[in-house]
Amino acid sequence: MANIVAIVGRPNVGKSTFFNRLVEKRQAIMDNEPGVTRDRHYGYAEWIGKFFTVIDTGGFVTGSEDKFESEIRKQVKLAIDEASVVIFMVDCRDGLTGFDKEFANVLRASKKPIFVAANKADTPDKSILAAEFYGLGLDSEIFPISAENGGGTGELLDEIVKVFPSEGTEDPEAGIPKITIVGRPNVGKSSFLNALLGTERTIVTDEAGTTRDAIHTRYKLFGKDFILVDTAGVRKKGKVKDDVEFYSVLRSLRALEESDVVIIVIDAERGMESQDVNLIALAQRQGKGMVIMVNKWDLIEKDSKTSDKFKKDILEKLAPIDYIPIIFASVLEKQRIFQVVEKAVEVFDNKTKKVQTSKLNDIMLREIEHYPPPSIKGKLIQIKYITQVNARFPSFAFFCNLPQYIQESYQRYLENKIREHFTFEGVPVRLIFRKK
Repeated sequence: MANIVAIVGRPNVGKSTFFNRLVEKRQAIMDNEPGVTRDRHYGYAEWIGKFFTVIDTGGFVTGSEDKFESEIRKQVKLAIDEASVVIFMVDCRDGLTGFDKEFANVLRASKKPIFVAANKADTPDKSILAAEFYGLGLDSEIFPISAENGGGTGELLDEIVKVFPSEGTEDPEAGIPKITIVGRPNVGKSSFLNALLGTERTIVTDEAGTTRDAIHTRYKLFGKDFILVDTAGVRKKGKVKDDVEFYSVLRSLRALEESDVVIIVIDAERGMESQDVNLIALAQRQGKGMVIMVNKWDLIEKDSKTSDKFKKDILEKLAPIDYIPIIFASVLEKQRIFQVVEKAVEVFDNKTKKVQTSKLNDIMLREIEHYPPPSIKGKLIQIKYITQVNARFPSFAFFCNLPQYIQESYQRYLENKIREHFTFEGVPVRLIFRKK
């Protein structure tokens, strides 16, 4: 990923709008309120056959009333360090400001190729005003653009791709397992990601709702490559306060939908709550692999039976779902956090596992012979053959003479036997009954 473009500048100059245009998705949240973007946000783009990574960043300011100001500045500097090219976005409507001049000094020290994009140049008159930004004293041409309607962006990108060291990779994430971290606000999702990475990938505070966008990070552990996605906390609809939070929750649910495995983080002090159950039910319906991480376990007074009681309480609330591994961890103490990821990788392997048809029939037909389907209305039900079908998660087709008479209790028996013999821990299993 040598071709990396960081979009930086003051708050509210249109960085996220431009980011979304480049990646051709509404991936970053946009709002007229300054400071909506906080963390570094990654996406992929292409221009005239060159592929590159794009980083959206929060607005760089000093002396504001935003309590996240210093953390956002830190994230911006990390993005600049990581980038091979920097787009410094300014605003034609506001003109050259003191903040722009101050930030130009930060960029000058980076020694990176800088391209100044004068945004909101929606009319020829506004484009003329862009010349004012030569006053920044940067060794860069000024490119008047409109992130909103795309005006001028082609000329800017034509020049940027000339300095790329390589052609780039079309989709660096293709085929790589995606593990998404979800949960209610303030359960420790971002702290968990930062602890795993050993770096401040996302901003962490005691305030619920600090993370807004879904944050993707490429990660390697146990010899395996995968993508970790941190998400905004999901709370009940009635408690969502504003548009920004509404879109944050929407991004979290979309990240869950696009994932292979979901790590559901719950707070040990609060236990399993209804919103956690809702998230797990949603993940199950979408066929996702799942791991439950009970965070803040270090804060719980324990005896030899505490974890068993806690686990029993979780399983009662989730019934009949009983196949999800539960790991008690502490992000603060770094207890069992790598075990959580290791288990998530195992669950991904279970989700993508294919059982040999001959082995499946040898074992399952023996179990069916031992305990055949109960007769209904005097009719004898015979299961002749079983095969695993291609699907997003483990699905098994049972060919029989009277599929409509297979009772739910017997379906549960078959699922339990499949799990017992073939280890599908953490993964929903679907049974399909077809007439033979």
